[in-house]
Amino acid sequence: MMESRREEESLKTLYKDAFHIGAAVNPLTINSQRSLLAYHFNSLTAENEMKFSSLHPEENLYTFENADVIASFAREQGMALRGHTLVWHNQTPDWLFENEAGGKAERDLLLERLRSHIQTVVGRYKDVIYCWDVVNEVISDENDESAFLRPSKWLDIAGEDFIAKAFEFAHEADPQALLFYNDYNESNPHKRERIYRLVRSLLDQGVPIHGVGLQAHWNLYDPTLDDMRAAIERYAQLGLQLQLTELDVSVFRFDDRRTDLTVPEKGMLELQAERYESIFRLLYEYREHISAVTFWGAADDYTWLDHFPVRGRKNWPFLFDESHAPKPAYERVAQIPKQAAMEKK
Repeated sequence: MMESRREEESLKTLYKDAFHIGAAVNPLTINSQRSLLAYHFNSLTAENEMKFSSLHPEENLYTFENADVIASFAREQGMALRGHTLVWHNQTPDWLFENEAGGKAERDLLLERLRSHIQTVVGRYKDVIYCWDVVNEVISDENDESAFLRPSKWLDIAGEDFIAKAFEFAHEADPQALLFYNDYNESNPHKRERIYRLVRSLLDQGVPIHGVGLQAHWNLYDPTLDDMRAAIERYAQLGLQLQLTELDVSVFRFDDRRTDLTVPEKGMLELQAERYESIFRLLYEYREHISAVTFWGAADDYTWLDHFPVRGRKNWPFLFDESHAPKPAYERVAQIPKQAAMEKK
């Protein structure tokens, strides 16, 4: 789309002394949102194009075309690029877990396939990808106090040290890359402690891990600011980098299934502005621990929340509207580093 020259200050400039400002993209949005991305963001993440099933749908077939488009855009724009993701229970092809006879793959075969995949993928992008979400969402959401890891084919076949192996393989493929564990509901106190326990155990084993990714799929009401703060402080105790990797602020509670809105309700965008302001004040306060804040999208014309958890329901989760114009939330977020600079004088 054609856009007029932007008048507002860029987020990447406003936050240049705090953390990277990122956006998740795909081959369509790097065209439809090109000028917005180039102006406001200095970091990118591939939305789906670097997941296992996108890159490696068959054992002897790699499909790099869409991922290459995103990597080329990052190089062209001089943007940092995050890799997402090497190991996940979703968007992973069945062949990986099967042997040649069609039965369950053996542990050694699965791990060798993983190592080969990581060597190929991480090796291909090592000139442009500075960090990887190596392992994604392996912690259980169950309320059962004894629950720890999510059931998965990875766990069933390889045992829980598939997690450590993935980090070791990634480090071997690119010793310079920063390696992250990434998860959602990261501010929930039960899950927070499980994530902390996992990462602490990896560190204690000498596994090369450099950061914790907080997905931050939040809404106007949940989680509480106190839970966000407690999570940041808890993970910071690990001595690793923290990054918000998939930030969006839905205008609906997660269990709200209404479908009647075609435009935001009166007051919704003001609530969202207040919410974003409180979030970014918190993030700015902890900027010595937080190295990047990546939105899971860039503007309201494209968001996965239009299809999740309610398919076909419009959501408006970002700082920029469907025409890429700044929303009240942008104005609040932009003020925070400016106020801090004024207070320093």
